[in-house]
Amino acid sequence: MPGGRLTQRERQQIALGLADGLAYAEIARNLERPTSTITREVMRNGGPTAYRADLAHRATEQRSRRKQATPRDAETPPQAYGRDAQAVLAYEETFTTVLIQSGTPKMMARVMSCLTLTDTGSLTAAELVQRLQVSPASISKAVAFLESQGMVRRERDERRRERYVVDNDIMYQSMMASARSTAHMVDIARQGVGVLGSGTPAATRLENIARFLDFVSESMARAAEQARDILHTQPEPPKDRQHHLSRPQPAAGPMRRAASDQGFGGRTSTVVTDSGLHQW
Repeated sequence: MPGGRLTQRERQQIALGLADGLAYAEIARNLERPTSTITREVMRNGGPTAYRADLAHRATEQRSRRKQATPRDAETPPQAYGRDAQAVLAYEETFTTVLIQSGTPKMMARVMSCLTLTDTGSLTAAELVQRLQVSPASISKAVAFLESQGMVRRERDERRRERYVVDNDIMYQSMMASARSTAHMVDIARQGVGVLGSGTPAATRLENIARFLDFVSESMARAAEQARDILHTQPEPPKDRQHHLSRPQPAAGPMRRAASDQGFGGRTSTVVTDSGLHQW
């Protein structure tokens, strides 16, 4: 961690800050540490509601002892392209933390990070066990979850070994899975309207939730389809990207719902944006 490892006293200060409802950034300023250090520390030790300073310190000491007893190759695989191995490991922790914060269970997030940050985009179960230092059962459970979400698929290589693969469509699949989940919530909300009685306060609340989520789900799915090709193209060189960003951009106004909006579920909805009027 930047500035050296966290001390037990610093962890106690983190616990006190969380108890007082302080944001990670404020706790970090008080300790003169990067916000990412505090975020990573909290998320890998139970999260903001379950963080305990003594337990976190003990867990860190145990991890340190395991690393000392583990061959270097198991913890730090050789890096291509002249990368700094320790910087890659630190970034992998940060990437994992973000996935956890977005709602991905911890082990699934670790597996997802490991696969995503591998140039081949694929690893065997044995390779994941070695890199993450966990049991084969943990890997199997994590992969089963990720596979059910369309985030990972299984392939067999020339040696008939099963490999777990992520590809360039990973974010597209993630967005579409989220859109499907949101659409399912729309159906459930509308069922409630019938149960509670159309026009009653509770039913009206559910109908508005359904209309809102229907709009979000449709927009998410449409945006993912429109942007999918981006995942299969080479990014612009840094210089070209900077030139593109420096060009004057049109002012972005807020999305505005037109007065003619009559809801969803087969009825016409109209949305006015800066790019024009859209109906579905």
